[in-house]
Amino acid sequence: MSSFFCTKCERFKNLCRSVGVCLFTLEQFYCKIDEEIKRQRPALSNLIQVVYVIMALKYHRILLKISGEALGGEKGTGFDEPTMDAICGGVKKAHELGVQIGIVVGGGNFWRGRSSGKMERTLADKIGMLATVMNALAVSDKLEQLGVPTEVFTSITMPQVAPAFTRKDALRAMEEGKIAVFGGGTGNPFFSTDTATALRAVEVSADVMFKATMVDGVYDKDPHKYPDAKKYDTLTFTKVLEDQLAVMDGTAATLCRDNKLPILVFDLADPDNIARAVQGENVGTLVYEG
Repeated sequence: MSSFFCTKCERFKNLCRSVGVCLFTLEQFYCKIDEEIKRQRPALSNLIQVVYVIMALKYHRILLKISGEALGGEKGTGFDEPTMDAICGGVKKAHELGVQIGIVVGGGNFWRGRSSGKMERTLADKIGMLATVMNALAVSDKLEQLGVPTEVFTSITMPQVAPAFTRKDALRAMEEGKIAVFGGGTGNPFFSTDTATALRAVEVSADVMFKATMVDGVYDKDPHKYPDAKKYDTLTFTKVLEDQLAVMDGTAATLCRDNKLPILVFDLADPDNIARAVQGENVGTLVYEG
C-alpha cells in the first residue's frame, strides 16, 4: 500500500498545485499517510479531512501586518506578555490550517519617527527600523515558544541578528512550513511599515495582505468619535485614495492597487479573526480594485 502512494505521489502533487494547495502541508500529509498506513490506518479518514480543509481555504499565502502598539497591550509600549501570547496564538491557529504566513511588525511600541521632535527625519526613521527588528525577534521567539517554526529576515544587513531578506529565502522558509517574520521596514527612510508590508506581499506573491488593527474594519469617519460612522464591507483602492480614508498611507495603497493585491482590514482584539479570515469568513473590510 505504501509503495502505491509513492507511485501516485507526483500526480497527486500536480493536482494539488493546480488548485493552489500549500505544498509544504501536503508533504507533511504524505508522511502522515505512510505513518498511518503502517499503523493499519486507524485515523486515515481524519488525514483525508485535513486535505479538504486546506483546499477549502480562501487564501493560501498571506502577509500579516501587526502594529507595534498592538504588542504593548493596553499601555501600547514595550511588550505585554498576555497580549503577545494571544496574538501569536491566533497566528498559530491560522498556521495550523495550512496557510503560508509572512509577518511584518511595526515599531510604534518603541519609537515613532514622525513624532521625534527636531531630530533629522532620516535618522528618526532609522531608529524606527531598528525598533521593528526588535519586534520581529520578539514575535519570532513567542511563536517558537508556542511550537511554531519561524525565520526572521531583515531589510538592513545585520548578519549577527538575522539574515537579510531575499525573495528566494523567504519563499523557501514559507514552503518549509515556517512563518517568515520581516523586520526593518523597507530599509529606507520615508516609507511606512504599511508600505513595507505591501512590498513584501507583492514580492512573495501573497494572495492578500492582512492589516490587523484596533477597529473592526474601515469606516467613513472615526467610529470612536462619531457614533453614526458607517462601516464598509468592501471598498476600492480608488475610493480609499480619493476620500483619503484611514486605511493606510497613499504609497502603500497605490502599490497594492497597481499590483492587484487585496487588503483585508480587521480587528486584532480577537486574534481568532486571523484564522477566520483565512477560511473566508466575513470579518473586517476587504479593499480591492475590481
